[in-house]
Amino acid sequence: MDVEKKSFAGGLKSSNLVQAWLVMVLAVGFGISLAGVQLLLGPVIEGNKLNETLEKVPELVLGNFLAAKMASENQTLEIVPRQVTVKKLDRTKFYIVYEARYQGDLKGWVVKTKGQGYADTIELLLGLSPDLRSITGLFVLDQKETPGLGNKIITHAWRSQFVDAPADRTLVVIKTGSSRPGEIDVVTGATISSRSVTAMINTAIGDLRNPLTTAPSSQGKGGKHNG
Repeated sequence: MDVEKKSFAGGLKSSNLVQAWLVMVLAVGFGISLAGVQLLLGPVIEGNKLNETLEKVPELVLGNFLAAKMASENQTLEIVPRQVTVKKLDRTKFYIVYEARYQGDLKGWVVKTKGQGYADTIELLLGLSPDLRSITGLFVLDQKETPGLGNKIITHAWRSQFVDAPADRTLVVIKTGSSRPGEIDVVTGATISSRSVTAMINTAIGDLRNPLTTAPSSQGKGGKHNG
């Protein structure tokens, strides 16, 4: 009987070991497969984001009505991308900024920025007036916030409160209902997501104010896109 018990216990231990190795092998295989898919799809995803960004620039700079009017009249903005390097004491950050012009006149800027949200990284497109005194538009390019809560940052109703908000002062998130310029209503149940987006906007404007207002014009240089 003791021999049988030992044999059974040994077989059970061996079976558990095999199962553990099997789970490990499957996990590694799944990880490798996922990495391979991401490697293959990464350039496609980034290409799609670039196309979406260029499509959004007129709307973010001019507003829906004027952007639609230009499109109906087959008129386009000249969109010049540039990379801006911002060096602070504790960090170096790189921004992609799109300079939007029409017949040579600067109509505004669109800044691509990203930061940590509640669940994952949030990517934004921020429209700014030529003098960087006001926000002209906001679009959420990518997010993975909680469905039904944090992901409400993508809605027009929430994003629209940033339009015409002052860009020459710090935006403040509040819970009691905005009543003054620069106050942003929090998404109910998603304070972290709301504060993350607002903080990203404040940081981007603060970082880029001097580089964009003092940098030489890109007009006449290469790299233009017609949007």
